[in-house]
Amino acid sequence: MPTPQQWCQLLLRAEMEILGKMPWSSNATYLVELTDGALSSRGIYKPGRGERPLWDFPGGLFRREVAAYELGRAVGLAVVPETVLREDAPLGVGSVQRFIDARFEEHYFTMLESGNYQEQLMMIAGFDLLANNADRKGGHLLIDAVDRIWAIDNGLCFHIEDKLRTVMWDFAGEKIPELVLDAARLLAGEVPQVLTALLEEDEILALVERAEFYLSSGIFPHPPDDHRAYPWPLV
Repeated sequence: MPTPQQWCQLLLRAEMEILGKMPWSSNATYLVELTDGALSSRGIYKPGRGERPLWDFPGGLFRREVAAYELGRAVGLAVVPETVLREDAPLGVGSVQRFIDARFEEHYFTMLESGNYQEQLMMIAGFDLLANNADRKGGHLLIDAVDRIWAIDNGLCFHIEDKLRTVMWDFAGEKIPELVLDAARLLAGEVPQVLTALLEEDEILALVERAEFYLSSGIFPHPPDDHRAYPWPLV
């Protein structure tokens, strides 16, 4: 099994062939074949030119996909599959993420109901607090062959306003896991430099403020009253 660094090198260097468009995606999202010598794998490619304009988020959601991976990698919350920014992709600059060969009949609600994944789900819910995820649908959680849960579709993150929209409110009022608080502590001390190249200065400041807030509160929040708290559709 390749290391995260090896995965990133493959995503950056491999020849890329578009296999087809992923269904049910609001923006252009492609399944690609990645080949580098004898090594091959599949990836998910999101070109910037395929994004629909949004009234509440600036363009360049693909950069936020990369920023979400880099955030998790830097603070010890490895919940996002390896994701890179690639300039020489077939349809122009965009993000390329490792494809997760998942049990696609599973989603957040089935994982929660099983009772077997509480720790992993709470870690992802904590990650979303820091990233300010505005679109955590149930189907954005994938579980692989070794029961590891991955969080995908992270383009709507890092807004300067509180836009947390998620299906993961089941942990409201519970203590945030110590691993997430450790991550918040790191961010409150120094933001990883790699994020400054992907996010705006005010977004970096908002990230630090969120880290400080959740480090102080130590508990998962309840759904807010001042904005829509749940994404649609839920899965």
